[in-house]
Amino acid sequence: MLGRDVVAAARAADHDVTALARANLDVTDAATTRAAIAAAAPDAVVNCAAWTDVDGAEPAEDEATRVNGDGAGNVAAAGAFTVHVSSDYVFDGTATTPYVESAATGPRSAYGRSKLAGERAVAAAAPGNHAIVRSSWLFGAHGPNFVATMLRLGAERDEVGVVDDQVGCPTWTGHLARALVDIAERRPTGVLHVAGAGACSWHELAVAAFVATRTDCAVNRMSTAELGRPAPRPAYSVLETERGDTPVLPHWRDGLAGYLELVAA
Repeated sequence: MLGRDVVAAARAADHDVTALARANLDVTDAATTRAAIAAAAPDAVVNCAAWTDVDGAEPAEDEATRVNGDGAGNVAAAGAFTVHVSSDYVFDGTATTPYVESAATGPRSAYGRSKLAGERAVAAAAPGNHAIVRSSWLFGAHGPNFVATMLRLGAERDEVGVVDDQVGCPTWTGHLARALVDIAERRPTGVLHVAGAGACSWHELAVAAFVATRTDCAVNRMSTAELGRPAPRPAYSVLETERGDTPVLPHWRDGLAGYLELVAA
């Protein structure tokens, strides 16, 4: 979902792009990863490879960490400037004000721990030659996502239940991809928070999607506990930046509008 938008954004910025799908490159294989990146000889690598199944990581943490942790380190160790995509799930979600880059991490889920392992692996493998970009709540045209699921359910049902006790920053991959290309070009180093501006709950996002598409479906509030998912989620994972060199994305409502326009075309 994100990788395809990064390819499009890089090409739109007149860059030559080598795009390797999972079938072409297994980032958990260090030697193969090193050889593939050496063959491409890039100025920068944007690593969108990830285990993204949050609930599936709970019973398979070692497997998730091989991809999100070891795999991320393998990419960074290959020598090119690395833009690595991380997650708001590296935080515990107990804050009441937005998390900035220097905030203490404390993941509560296997997925979050695997993403934090990736951050540490990248920093260790490529000191001074990487950017770790934390983002959140991604949705885009090229993969399964919350907005697409809500619109499908809204067309099938008269009402849906959506949690209202998780708050974060919905981020359209179309906006994030352009920011990742910008970071690859300018090469700021260290950790950067890049997510849709503003914040909302999943309930608010579902309502906004239905209003924008004139979907006649009631959105009932429910709690995370009622949903009963295997992996714990951060209750509050709003991201902001304390850095002046970080790209600032448009508001999440603008991202939602851009996404809906694209998928409707």
